[in-house]
Amino acid sequence: MGLFDGLSGMLETAIAKHPGGLSGMLDDALKGAGGLDGVVSKLNSSGLGGKVSSWLGQGDNQPLTADEVRSALSEEHLGQIAAKLGIPADAVPHVLAQHLPNAVDQAS
Repeated sequence: MGLFDGLSGMLETAIAKHPGGLSGMLDDALKGAGGLDGVVSKLNSSGLGGKVSSWLGQGDNQPLTADEVRSALSEEHLGQIAAKLGIPADAVPHVLAQHLPNAVDQAS
């Protein structure tokens, strides 16, 4: 089992225990970056508006890559999110790429 497999399992457990589910947990973790809305705004500003729109509307959610997350969020924000989630900062882009589209979809 790789590092990201272990992190994924830990996050799934944390999501299941959080009263707000996936979107609530990510919103808590993303407070330093303006919450879920703030991160969505940063993604839109980084030229990823088409992907974000797919998460808000009907139909399939377009995937997000770790590199796109890195380009949209500052190192400071990534570090804050890592501290809140209890994971290494270099894992945050991968975790957000995996979970953010569904969190935004659920929150909308």
